[in-house]
Amino acid sequence: MKAVVLDGYTLNPGDLSWVQLKELCDLRVYDRTAYDVSGIAKIIEMIHDAEVIFTNKTPLPAEAINAASNLKYIGVLATGYNVVDVEAAKERGIIVTNIPTYGTDAVAQMAIALLLELCHHVGAHAEAVRKGEWVSNPDWCFWKYPLIELADKTMGIIGLGKIGQATARIAQALGMKVLACDSYRVMKLESATLKYVELDELFSQADVITLHCPLLESTKGIISKQNIAKMKTGVMIVNNSRGPLVVEEDLAEAINNGKVGGAALDVVSSEPIKGNNPLLKTKNCIITPHMSWAPKESRQRLMDITIDNLRQYLNGKPVNMVNG
Repeated sequence: MKAVVLDGYTLNPGDLSWVQLKELCDLRVYDRTAYDVSGIAKIIEMIHDAEVIFTNKTPLPAEAINAASNLKYIGVLATGYNVVDVEAAKERGIIVTNIPTYGTDAVAQMAIALLLELCHHVGAHAEAVRKGEWVSNPDWCFWKYPLIELADKTMGIIGLGKIGQATARIAQALGMKVLACDSYRVMKLESATLKYVELDELFSQADVITLHCPLLESTKGIISKQNIAKMKTGVMIVNNSRGPLVVEEDLAEAINNGKVGGAALDVVSSEPIKGNNPLLKTKNCIITPHMSWAPKESRQRLMDITIDNLRQYLNGKPVNMVNG
């Protein structure tokens, strides 16, 4: 059974192993595959004889799927599967699977890391010391940014799924109160320090807003000029969920005019980030390169689930199907 990994480098840059996957199939691993419009022909060339395709961010539109006449199974190496034309696959009877819940702790940890960096600017202060600013300082200490204590502040979490819940637990451990907005409410999660609210109340009450919701038509652009106007002046915004949840021009304007105190983002609307993204020139805006998912432990879980997904499919009992 011929199988192709279209973009294996980000999952396994050399610190994991493909061996167990190779035991299940005749595997070809490509580190990267061009995926602009002109690259569709290249994708088709790479997958034309494959029965199994694994992809992380390389798109598989209907044109590519229909050109792979032997194709029976697509394994998405991520939780989100919008890169695959799922309906086109379903029409051909091709199973599509994803990798759920592999990075819950890693993504929650990164959300808090981004928030703490906004509060303390550890990296900037460490760099200042390396540049000699402490050596030459007339005082025994200094700080270049306002420092923020999180205890007794309110975190608003949009999307209280597994990652949102993990983030909430860390926030509560820091002494924060949590307001959560989610279409599905698990009422047993409510406590003296966590309660569900409607979105407008979250916007008006939160000192910090973190995004942990999926990208849907109802959530696209949820951080917009209209909604920012409902927020506290000085609110901090953290997004390591999906880039298009934020209207980047609106957020940049709100940071620069002082309505938003700062933002920390691990995702943007177009990735890799474009040089003309307005947030790149915005003060007090931290941007990291979509790395929340990438601790080795998290990637190993992703690899393990990928192998199990294929094994279960070969045994005639497919799991984690997104088009079943």
